[in-house]
Amino acid sequence: MTALRAGTRQARKRFGQHFLEQPWVVKLVEALDARPDETFLEIGPGRGALTAPLAARVKRLLAVELDRDLAADLPTKVPDIHLVQADFLDVNLTDLLRDAAKPVRVVGNLPYNVASPILFKLLHDADDGRVLKDATLMLQKEVADRLVATPGSDGYGGLAIQVALLADAERILSLPPGAFRPPPKVRSAVVRLRFRKPAVDVGDRAMFEKLVRGLFLQRRKTLANALKPVAASMGRSATEMIERARVDASRRPEALTLDDFARLARAML
Repeated sequence: MTALRAGTRQARKRFGQHFLEQPWVVKLVEALDARPDETFLEIGPGRGALTAPLAARVKRLLAVELDRDLAADLPTKVPDIHLVQADFLDVNLTDLLRDAAKPVRVVGNLPYNVASPILFKLLHDADDGRVLKDATLMLQKEVADRLVATPGSDGYGGLAIQVALLADAERILSLPPGAFRPPPKVRSAVVRLRFRKPAVDVGDRAMFEKLVRGLFLQRRKTLANALKPVAASMGRSATEMIERARVDASRRPEALTLDDFARLARAML
């Protein structure tokens, strides 16, 4: 994350870059409440507006930056940083964090076009909180809304279910477009995910994820109808699954709770 000042390189649209203004950097640093014995991983440090004050507060700071020019410049401003120039989605976190004291805390400003893949990568690599403790992420408000959505709300879907399974999500800041340069066309929010063990037993994790994705493709249909193609693709009977899971077949996927999805997933086994 970075603030843009006069004379600095302009943000690159292809990287989804919007540089955070200094007053909001201060607010974010305060919200992080970083401690001297902690290790942080920053996704997309940019020109280092957050990186520099954070590095001064923590034991160790690692960062992954996609932009080659920014990656080349950042170590001159923050000498103690361990920087990797790469696409975060291509980084093997096991290798990157091999020598880091765990669990590691994560912070980042996620471009809209890659926010969901990065979120799923963090959920997977957190290892139930053993590798990653939490992630404080700046997101487009629409994505933030989906992270903290509850059953029956407009933003409720597969992302909310997957997050609720493996983390506690909390919105901690809301930011107007003017908090960035150049100002984006959307509002933003900062959400903190605190990683933990699964909230419920879902049986086979891969089958659970396939079930959730499939049902939300037909979120407006009743469960009895929405489940048919998903169950058939797995060689199962939708009627039998619903009976075994004891879930109301007349409800829609958008009204089901995490526990409902877990029971349906276990009914596939």
